[in-house]
Amino acid sequence: MEQLVFLGTGDAMGVPRVYCDCQVCEEARAGGLNRRYRSSVSVESEEGSFLIDCGPDWRESMERRGQRFAGTVLVTHPHFDHIGGLPEWADACRWLERKGRIYAPKEVLDAINRQYPWLERNLDFHPMDEGISLAGWRISGWKVNHGKNGYSYAYRLEKKGYVWAYCPDSIALPPEQRLLLNGLDLLVLGTSFYHELAEFSTRSVYDVKEALELLRELKPKQTIFTHMSHDIDLRQDYALPDGVRYAVTGMNVPLAAI
Repeated sequence: MEQLVFLGTGDAMGVPRVYCDCQVCEEARAGGLNRRYRSSVSVESEEGSFLIDCGPDWRESMERRGQRFAGTVLVTHPHFDHIGGLPEWADACRWLERKGRIYAPKEVLDAINRQYPWLERNLDFHPMDEGISLAGWRISGWKVNHGKNGYSYAYRLEKKGYVWAYCPDSIALPPEQRLLLNGLDLLVLGTSFYHELAEFSTRSVYDVKEALELLRELKPKQTIFTHMSHDIDLRQDYALPDGVRYAVTGMNVPLAAI
């Protein structure tokens, strides 16, 4: 069965925030619905599996699933909340005497190598600027605007007539960066706040209101919002349109036409 598993659905700080005693953080602290680890997903099928991103909660995610090894990781960008688990992954590869495979555009791999120059002892680095195939999925990546935080990459994945995209860190995408987000069966999009009031120049990820405007143009068949801060309370009814929902930690989503 083709499926997408949400290992983490949180933004860079995760939920709960250590310093915060808001209702969302307190509910999350008690192990509630709003408990969110840094954003990561597992793409799984009979042809294989791979992770997208490997943040600092990678070990916790693996332990929750009872999973002892991950062979392949596709990375969106070299920010800590998306690569902070790479040293632990590489150490697991070392102890298991199995070489991991990490895929990303060359500039992302170069940035990772500068931060963690020892990873190549246990991980094989594979540039994928021209696209790749993993677990039978044809994958194309392109650079997207990440606001004050620079850039990220989004990925479009196609297999057996099903097309979906993963874009956890983006904001104010210009027309040319929205092209590959058309014609999707599923869009996984990052939305850190419902309505973010911070000055736009200081922001880096869509809020829900902006994302809903974007969806009116893109018209994916289904959309899942991820990369959420403690502003989003999954116990509330946000009256999202049909076909739009929030990701929940551990949620499984079929990747096939219904």
